[in-house]
Amino acid sequence: MSSTSSLVNSTRADHPGGRETVINLDHGDPTIYERFWRQVGDKTTIIIPGWQSLSYFSDGSNICWFLETEFAREVVRLHKVVGNAVTEGRHIVVGTGSSQLILAALYALSSPDAAEPISVVSAAPYYSSYPSMADYQKSGLYKWAGDAENFDKEGPYIELVTSPNNPDGHRRKAMVNRSQGQFIHDLAYYWPQYTPISSPSDHDLTLFTVSKTTGHAGMRIGWAIVKDKEVAKKMTKFIEISTIGVSKDSQLRAAKVLKAVSDSCEQENSQDGESFFTHSYNIMAQRWKQLRAVVEAGDLFTLPQFSPAFCTFFGQETEPQPAFIWLKCEGDIEDCESLLREHKIVARSGRHFGASPKYVRISMLDTDETFIQLIDRLSAIQQGK
Repeated sequence: MSSTSSLVNSTRADHPGGRETVINLDHGDPTIYERFWRQVGDKTTIIIPGWQSLSYFSDGSNICWFLETEFAREVVRLHKVVGNAVTEGRHIVVGTGSSQLILAALYALSSPDAAEPISVVSAAPYYSSYPSMADYQKSGLYKWAGDAENFDKEGPYIELVTSPNNPDGHRRKAMVNRSQGQFIHDLAYYWPQYTPISSPSDHDLTLFTVSKTTGHAGMRIGWAIVKDKEVAKKMTKFIEISTIGVSKDSQLRAAKVLKAVSDSCEQENSQDGESFFTHSYNIMAQRWKQLRAVVEAGDLFTLPQFSPAFCTFFGQETEPQPAFIWLKCEGDIEDCESLLREHKIVARSGRHFGASPKYVRISMLDTDETFIQLIDRLSAIQQGK
């Protein structure tokens, strides 16, 4: 795939947005995708008349009764186009982002009759929000139990498996693998702009989110693909109790966006212009190339190394290019987050991910201008400026 995109290099130390400006890359705010959606124009515009979406119900015959039929159809279509998930014979549960769906899944996999809360684990470095999600409400159903690699308690447990992993970008499998384990596979980044698609995921409970698929984080829409009917029912009940469903307006807009993505993939060879995933892959490839060039020019920082693999979507070998930088400070620097803050880069310390503070997570998904500022500052730090 040849890149047709270029980064706008307009920010230097003497620029109004130069080194005196704080750049906050703590969150994975996916504004990288704005350029593509501006180019798409009105293809994703929808008009919702005032009389529409009055009812709580979308399809009373569906287990997930607030799931919009159009949205469900486009979810199934997109997974078929990309080839990254099995949907046949599965139940789709829509949620207010994958965050709500994680809580719904924990609720659904827990037993109200258990003598103690079920343990929730994930292999470090794990997504930094998992511990607080599990413990924030001090539920009697489940409780955070830390790093899956160190988990040795007997009895039932729930393992959160994030693949590709947030923060380090590596592909993951379940770590504990004991008979009483239940698994939630968080595949928010299993899309071809981030990682080679090797085969359709085929798990009992899999989560995806619009925010990392297309960049529309503000829609607050995610979906679960669930094999077990009773688990799907319990997840639906959790969402019913907490928010009485999910915004129909957001689902309809998400359906339009997913349709545009699938259309762009199916029409790529018959018209001018790149598909959404080709466009996004090329931008990510260019950013990672620039990042590696800067990091490898010195010995202060190191990055994870990834092996290329065949991607069934692109029909060729591609290399992982994660949504986040898992940056390590080498030598006697023990607090990488503090070092970056001195240079007005806000990142998230490795300690939030169950890892050493020598690591930080930095978002790769911000605007071109912010990314160029990041590259400039990392280069300046390496050069001792």
